[in-house]
Amino acid sequence: MAGLNVSLSFFFATFALCEGARRASKALLPVGAYEGFAREVVGAVQLGACCLEMRMLVELGPWAGGFGPDLLLTLLFLLFLAHGATLDGALANPTVSLQEFLMAEASLPGTLLKLAAQGLGMQAACTLTHLCWAWELSDLHLLQSLMAQSCSSALRTSVPHGALVEAACAFCFHLILLHLRHSPPAYRVPAVALLVTVTAYTAGPFTSAFFNPALATSVTFGCSGHTLLEYAQVYWLGPLTGMVLAVLLHQGRLPRLFQRNLFYSQKNKYRAPRGKPALASGDTQTPAKGFSGREPGCRSVDGPHSS
Repeated sequence: MAGLNVSLSFFFATFALCEGARRASKALLPVGAYEGFAREVVGAVQLGACCLEMRMLVELGPWAGGFGPDLLLTLLFLLFLAHGATLDGALANPTVSLQEFLMAEASLPGTLLKLAAQGLGMQAACTLTHLCWAWELSDLHLLQSLMAQSCSSALRTSVPHGALVEAACAFCFHLILLHLRHSPPAYRVPAVALLVTVTAYTAGPFTSAFFNPALATSVTFGCSGHTLLEYAQVYWLGPLTGMVLAVLLHQGRLPRLFQRNLFYSQKNKYRAPRGKPALASGDTQTPAKGFSGREPGCRSVDGPHSS
């Protein structure tokens, strides 16, 4: 279990260093610079480093450390609980940033800045994690550093099937995010962590279930086995397609592009009452002469709001 203890120490050190960087950035930088760039860089470093270490445990742990799937899935769930509690609003995922743009909740310059920050953070996470592996603090890190020169591709299925898997994972992920975006963190964070764990268990053997283009680019695009175009189809086009479909299903439109609802008809909430108007007291037999069946200034019951 020495290898697992080293990995747990790696996780704790990553969270501690990133939390220190967040607090320092928040204290030293303007609010706009922190929220638009620095927070995304630190969040991407934290997410990327932990996912790289977790991937190493998944690939080497079962045969080199004797770790069972129950231990690995529990650790993954706890990691994403910790991410949800500490990221301080950072998205650390390009498709989530693009979702905010399509929902007309973020501007184009702000979205591009976040995308650049996420890419920079993921590359920094790869560099720092490989440096830590080179120290060979455990047998697992020693094996990983020896295998790092010839990394294996995360795509273990055909390109069309892999793109479909990534699209399905991203679709479920973004649909849950949209459904819970106004919910308290006490409900949203465990739900997202559980969803990530389930998708990693079901889709992990095929594509590693990244549904994060920046993370996939830094982890597997440099590995042999597939071309850059094939990787892009699976890990870029797949998650983007799933995200767009989730927004369309949830909203019925893409608010950035369309004003009217494309899928769902919007009926008027208030409907005019049916039937004839009640007669005034004293007019129980015959309406007074000149009575036209409507009050002055009121619409007829057969007006435009009736069906």
